[in-house]
Amino acid sequence: MGHAIYDPGQEDRPAWNVGRKLGAKRPLLPKQVWAVRFFLEQEHRLRDRALFDLAIDSKLRGCDLVKIKIDELVSGARIRQRAIIVQQKTGRPVQFELLEPARTSLLQWLERRGGSLDEYVFPSRVDRLSHMSTRQYARLVDEWVTAIGLRREDYGTHSLRRTKAALIYKQTGNLRAVQILLGHTKIETTVRYLGVEVEDALALSEATEI
Repeated sequence: MGHAIYDPGQEDRPAWNVGRKLGAKRPLLPKQVWAVRFFLEQEHRLRDRALFDLAIDSKLRGCDLVKIKIDELVSGARIRQRAIIVQQKTGRPVQFELLEPARTSLLQWLERRGGSLDEYVFPSRVDRLSHMSTRQYARLVDEWVTAIGLRREDYGTHSLRRTKAALIYKQTGNLRAVQILLGHTKIETTVRYLGVEVEDALALSEATEI
């Protein structure tokens, strides 16, 4: 049962968010992306390297990332350069690109993993026919970021989703492109997601001459 805030026993009870870091998690910087890749390479963690690269390129939510099946990424004996999945949250399709580092690491992992086309790319530790849980994915992200000296409180699975989107926005200022890549239905969601401020808009305007 819950308690009312006026109950005597609640007077000295700390708020649920005391000591917790709230708000959007930070995206990784390019040098941090390569630091994680180097760490995973040194540790010979093929699965984790493939998962990390796919997370960065796909810009997917964790719930969609862990449910990707082999046939959604593979065409013949090659990894697709572009893939498409239907998002769980919106029910709408979203496309994403797979660059060379991701294609290489995914191919290495799938060759090692084996399995049929209708199986999940990243199977559960408990049930090979099921997919990795979002909780396990979150634990792995915590491990990766702390391994390169970052605070786990500042980063999470959404950091990987935001990383490439934030870089694209920084380089181009194209919110519409980022909206499409993230699969957002409203541009306002993308604005909030990236933390776009008035200063960003003014900086873009100042850099544009007529």
